[in-house]
Amino acid sequence: MLRRLELRWLNAEKRKGKIMDFLALTQADYDLIQEALAVLAEHFDPGVYHHTVGCAVRCKNGNIYRGINCDGIHGSCAEYITIGNAICAGEREFDTIVAVHEHAPNKLYAPCGNCRQMLIEYCPDIHVILNDDEGNIRKVCIRDLLPFAWKQAPDF
Repeated sequence: MLRRLELRWLNAEKRKGKIMDFLALTQADYDLIQEALAVLAEHFDPGVYHHTVGCAVRCKNGNIYRGINCDGIHGSCAEYITIGNAICAGEREFDTIVAVHEHAPNKLYAPCGNCRQMLIEYCPDIHVILNDDEGNIRKVCIRDLLPFAWKQAPDF
């Protein structure tokens, strides 16, 4: 138990003063945003099903998968649906993800806390396209969006 606490303390010390790294956006990133906007335009439904968020993920091999949120009594975010679509197609290596909403600044929607945790568990090196606090479009690593995320304890 003491060793785990020591490791957590060391990781916390490494994080102190760390500034989030912004990565350069490429044309492929802007194309990914367009894919997410396209899936939302195709399936937008503010009424019965509340499909109001679109998402696209680019895998390391260049394949792109899309999804929308499924709202209901329990609901599921667009990021979950999109990663699930990619996994069902056999993908396991993810590069970049983006979610969009019609009324969000730049139409970009940051992942919620549940989605951040899911992304860290399924693809800890994935990049996320979102807005920063000033409304600038940024690309960051998911680990920067959820420091000290829960991780399954290793077997001892």
